Amino acid sequence: MSLSVFPLPAPMRHCLGASFFLTKLDTNRPMRHTKNMITTLTTNKRAHFDYTLGDQYEAGLVLSGEEVKSIKTGHVSLKGAFVTVHGEELFLTNAFIPRYLHAYKETPHEDTRSRKLLLRRSEIRSLIGKVRVQGLTLVPIRLYTRKQLVKLQFAVGKGKKDFDKRADIGKKESDRRIRRALRDHS
Repeated sequence: MSLSVFPLPAPMRHCLGASFFLTKLDTNRPMRHTKNMITTLTTNKRAHFDYTLGDQYEAGLVLSGEEVKSIKTGHVSLKGAFVTVHGEELFLTNAFIPRYLHAYKETPHEDTRSRKLLLRRSEIRSLIGKVRVQGLTLVPIRLYTRKQLVKLQFAVGKGKKDFDKRADIGKKESDRRIRRALRDHS
């Protein structure tokens, strides 16, 4: 970070004198409002290990108010979650969203209920075709906020066999050994 000096705007110069300058921190990155930033709330760590992932999609979720508050406080898990097809609609199934701590306790709440995904109809039809004809699976990857809305990123995936998983582990270990050897050598 570096300090940069900039003059005051013209209307303020007469009050403080023309030689007065302010300093500010220059961080070399654009200033953004936090509501436009993408904040990852949770990821499905097993997705890349259990599936070979292909095309990725973004979908909105139909949630209640207390579910949104619970998600934004970080109380959510995609472990064991999957996307299912019911008729012409897609649902996030088995995602764990507990009751918000400060919510009214008398309303019924299911932690792992199915939640409807919001996508364009053309995207839904192509995904249904891939799931039914090609036998692929829709795997949730991460849950995040964009412009204060909760979004789900999911991918079309094919389940890996055990020998595929072992090959991936072997490749990661060999890459790690190569990086370690290069780091120790230089």
